[in-house]
This record gives sequence, C-alpha cells and structure tokens, in this order.
Amino acid sequence: MRSLSGARVWLTGASSGIGEALVPALLRRGARVAVSARRAERLEALARTWRANGGDVLVVPLDATDRPAVLAAARRIEEAWGGIDVAIFNAGTHTPSTADGFDSAQFVDTMTLNYFGVIYGIEAVLPAMLARGSGHIVGVASLAGYRALPRAPAYGASKAALILALDSIRFDLEPRGITVTTVNPGFVKTPLTDKNTFKMPFLMDVGDAAAIMVRDIERQKRESHFPVPFSWMLKLLRILPFPLYRWLILRGTRGQQQARRPITGNR
Repeated sequence: MRSLSGARVWLTGASSGIGEALVPALLRRGARVAVSARRAERLEALARTWRANGGDVLVVPLDATDRPAVLAAARRIEEAWGGIDVAIFNAGTHTPSTADGFDSAQFVDTMTLNYFGVIYGIEAVLPAMLARGSGHIVGVASLAGYRALPRAPAYGASKAALILALDSIRFDLEPRGITVTTVNPGFVKTPLTDKNTFKMPFLMDVGDAAAIMVRDIERQKRESHFPVPFSWMLKLLRILPFPLYRWLILRGTRGQQQARRPITGNR
C-alpha cells in the first residue's frame, strides 16, 4: 500500500461527477491535486472551496481531446510541482443511442474523449515517470466495457478499448516501476447517469464511488471495480457463451426494449 500523503496528483474531468467527488477524497489523504476540465470558471469556483478547506489545488483547464493541450498541461504541472506521481484520467461522456438514430459521429466523438483523451494523458506523463522509474497511471473505464450491452455501442466500445489498452501497457510498465490501475465503475449517480431513463441496478452515491477509487489507488490495485455484487455478476456474464449471454441480456432488458418500440395502429 502506498500513501497518497504528499503525492502530486493530476486529475482530468474534475469539474463534475466522479472527478469532482475525487478531489476532496484525495485532499483528505494529504495529496496535492492538479485539476483539469474544459470549464475553467467552474474549476476555479470549486478550487476556491477546496483551498478554503486547506487543500493544495492547481487549476489547469484543458480539453482532453486536444493532444497538444494535454501535453502542455502535463508540462505545466511538472514545472509547478517538479513532477506528477499519480495521473487519474477520468474525463468521459456517454450518449445513449438507438438504431433509428445511428450516427457515426457519435462513435468518433465518444471514442475521442473516452479513449484517446486517456491515451493523450498517458503519453504526456509517461516520459517523466519512466525516467525516474516510478509513477501511477489510473484510467477510468466502465463495467460497460466488459461485454456488449443495449443502447451503449459507442460508450461500451470506447471503454472496452480502454480496458484492453491499459491491461496491455501494464505488461511493459510494471517492470519499469509504474503501476497501472483500471477503474471500472457501475452506475454512479452523476450528471451523466441523470440522463438515463431506465432503472439502473446498484446505483451508487458518487461520494462512495470516489472513496472506493481512492482506497484502491492507495492499494495499487490493477483493477478497481464496483459495486462489488454487480461487478462480479458482470464478470461471470463475460465468460458465458454468447447465445446464453444474449438471451439473459434480452430477458433482463425486456421492459426497456418494449418501451422503445414505436406505437403503431389506428388512433
């Protein structure tokens, strides 16, 4: 277990949801936190509150899909603090999709933020971590990346790609002293999940989710997955033959499927 006391942490997607909840959780552990998101005014307002409570917070606004901006942000933090010990790449988005409204741009936009936004961040912090032989990279994926689910082809694909990428680079980075943690949350109550119109099983409070993440980061776990009953159920479903898996998913989402069917007939 590695204490976060005094750790220099960079967090993206810090202006709302899980990211916003992570900051006070990290500060309570004694970490210094550089916060990034697109909404600079929102970040500054949050930072004033965090600083008023004694937190050491550096505001570094950026668009995680802008590779040069991500690289420049990392350099700014390294210059200010002398390095980055833990990088938590949390920025992400989700828009439910249907066959009737299929739009390839949604796939491109979702992949650019959810996947490449993390890849750009890794590229930005990795050289310095490799040079000193230590560091911790944390990528926030999702349980939705385990296997295909209805209404989430773009989101699920982006998170599946991220899970695979993080698992792959771990083989090369662990021997060099760098920890890689994949975070796979289930449903967490945030502005993103507030858009969902279906019942979300095991919906978690965002503060509880942040506490689990910080605990697992300190423990240097390779994967942080929660809520545990839901995540282990999905892990089991992941190894089932696809025909059985498909039958179970369709059965479990039957109400949602029927609700989306167009109403036909005389009026």
